[in-house]
Amino acid sequence: MTTFVDTSALYPLLNADDDDHAAAAGWLGGPGSDPAEELVTHSYVVIETTALVHRRLGGDAVRAFLEHLLPTIGVVYVDEPLHRAATSAFLASLRRRPSLVDWVSFEMMRNGGIEQAFAFDRDFETQGFRTVP
Repeated sequence: MTTFVDTSALYPLLNADDDDHAAAAGWLGGPGSDPAEELVTHSYVVIETTALVHRRLGGDAVRAFLEHLLPTIGVVYVDEPLHRAATSAFLASLRRRPSLVDWVSFEMMRNGGIEQAFAFDRDFETQGFRTVP
């Protein structure tokens, strides 16, 4: 099974003080470590996570993310068609909460037939995706 990995799961993995840390680490160390489980994200999530972690947790946490955690996740680089589709969806929904990065995630998941997200962001469920843990 392919599972999309969101910033809302990556940040708690790197922050032991986060309320979702135990659940995130438990899922990644359990079901998320199954060799049949393909973890995937996109380049905008990498940028978003790097900025958030750097600002809140500092350089050592960024290094842990980029050198140790990220290599275990497949990264899809956002191309122009994906960016345009997500931008259109984002602009059409400005009254709602999801960010442009979230809309890229939703579009990527729909295009790739990905039904599950490793995320603590309820917007994934609102968009019709299952979330873990």
